[in-house]
Amino acid sequence: MLRIIILMVAIGSGGLAGWLALSMQPADTAAPAALASSIPMEDVLVASIDLPQGHTIDEGNLSWQSWPKDSIPPGFVSRKSKPDALTGLKGAVVRNHLVAGEPIREEKLVRGSSGLLAALLPAGKRAVAIRVSAESTAGGFILPNDRVDVLQTLTRQAGNQNENLSRTLLVNIRVLAVDQKADETKSDAAVIGKTVTLELSPDQTEIVASGQATGALSLALRSAADAGEAALVKSDAGSTVRILRAGRSELVRTQ
Repeated sequence: MLRIIILMVAIGSGGLAGWLALSMQPADTAAPAALASSIPMEDVLVASIDLPQGHTIDEGNLSWQSWPKDSIPPGFVSRKSKPDALTGLKGAVVRNHLVAGEPIREEKLVRGSSGLLAALLPAGKRAVAIRVSAESTAGGFILPNDRVDVLQTLTRQAGNQNENLSRTLLVNIRVLAVDQKADETKSDAAVIGKTVTLELSPDQTEIVASGQATGALSLALRSAADAGEAALVKSDAGSTVRILRAGRSELVRTQ
């Protein structure tokens, strides 16, 4: 009789333990999966592989990837808006480096047969190269896409001595290329070049051309935090006029 009672207690304890285990199981995971499947999705165009600056888009470089429809920014290329984008963008040039899986934006690509530098230039801008040395480019640490100030140094004779005058011509100018290097990636610590190509407006182009003809130009590297500031002509830079007086040439600065 005692054995029967012990057996009944053991069976009851096992049943109670099983019930407690079942009651403590996590909620059904099918509900979140069903909720996820109910989110409307739409295909957006992404880079299939890493695409460096200047790369020409070819087959296999782009692909479609599902994206939550309500989270697609206006700049993304969707299959609904451009179903033929895979073939339509073939031959376009990459303006800015793209990583694998990154959604494609129209402003990061350029179509046409223009060279890379022309593709990097915004509308209305000009690319102007100036002669430089390591000393005039912050020791070679100025790289493409950096921001610089353009300075001019003039040498004039004052009595029996030469006098050097320096002034700032332009402020916060974007560097397009150093020699033939226009890649924005900064894998190199420094680039010692003979020319630096700047992104200028037509008015700034004239200032740089005049400054280079009448003096020596140098570049001052600016902080990356200044990238959002406007590129300006230094208001107090004035201009330089060469005056011939009694057979002698003299540079006079005007305001």
